[in-house]
Amino acid sequence: MHQRISIDPWVCHGKPVIAGTRVLVANILAELAAGADFDTVRANYPNITSEDIRAALEFASALAMFETALPLAPAP
Repeated sequence: MHQRISIDPWVCHGKPVIAGTRVLVANILAELAAGADFDTVRANYPNITSEDIRAALEFASALAMFETALPLAPAP
């Protein structure tokens, strides 16, 4: 889907990673969702770039466009 994102069954069980690394796209997204900025994410994963972080966001955005949103069940 994107040159900076790799999905290979032999790398991290086929989960999306930043190409050439074992940095999971999900980990980058989780850090951003928790409030980390790009500088913090890059400090935590020194082998990725701001462009890699943007690619992770673009990848997630593309996936979200094709997902069906279902309402959450009310809490018991």
